[in-house]
Amino acid sequence: MITPQTEHPELAREIGVLRLYFKREDLHPYGSHKGRSIPVMIDTKASGGATRFAVSSSGNAALAAIRHIQERNTAGGELSLSVFIGKHINPEKKKKLLSEIHDERIIIKETDRPLQALSKSGGESLRQSTNPLALTGYETLAAEISETPELSDVFISVSSGTAAQALADYFIANKKSVAVHIVQPAGNSSIAGDFDTEKRKKEISIADAIVDKTARRKEALINAVRETGGAGWVVSNDETRQAQKFLLEKAGMEATPNGILGFAGLLRAVSKGAKFHSAVVCVITGR
Repeated sequence: MITPQTEHPELAREIGVLRLYFKREDLHPYGSHKGRSIPVMIDTKASGGATRFAVSSSGNAALAAIRHIQERNTAGGELSLSVFIGKHINPEKKKKLLSEIHDERIIIKETDRPLQALSKSGGESLRQSTNPLALTGYETLAAEISETPELSDVFISVSSGTAAQALADYFIANKKSVAVHIVQPAGNSSIAGDFDTEKRKKEISIADAIVDKTARRKEALINAVRETGGAGWVVSNDETRQAQKFLLEKAGMEATPNGILGFAGLLRAVSKGAKFHSAVVCVITGR
């Protein structure tokens, strides 16, 4: 599915960029940009005979997996899914996931160590940071964004960094002069912190979907971002809230702390003196 991409001329003028677009992955039927990748992983493995799947997630990846497997099963599939969540999960997130499930072959399991449980589950892992199929799923997102007129820069939030790496790889392979900027919250800046080294106060991030601290893709992602001429930006909770408020007041758009990070990164970049003389796309990653 092609998600909407909206242009905001007045906002662009106020920020100081030539053209500004928001790629609305929060409007994807599966709830986020993970809806690009998770289905590809499931479909590819299922075509090879796999029937059991597992994911360690309390948010967008789990939601995409649940929705896609239920769609396949409704059409006659026989797939099962185990969703491993931590015991300290946000109650609202757990409630949301439970409300999505109407197939008894999909179960949620609370555990102290979701990743360890995932590795022992026996199901096909849908963990994007360790599965090369995950990169393939984001090629459609990269292709859609690349059609933006006068495109020069893309800002996107990262957890494992899979989507950002796929974007960078696509632009490089297709000889597109597009700089990829990765954005993380100060509470977990294991990748973007290699670029944005300003010292920050310790805080628990309100962007609670950015949870990957292992950063298996870190080296490959940093190299790809540098090759595109991009950078990394670390935003505080205050900067995230300011970005939400700014977007709501100036464009009438609501975005979650997780979804808004790309735009918050652009605002930080501008505040630090970065100049953007062509079109910029900020990916609103999810709800």
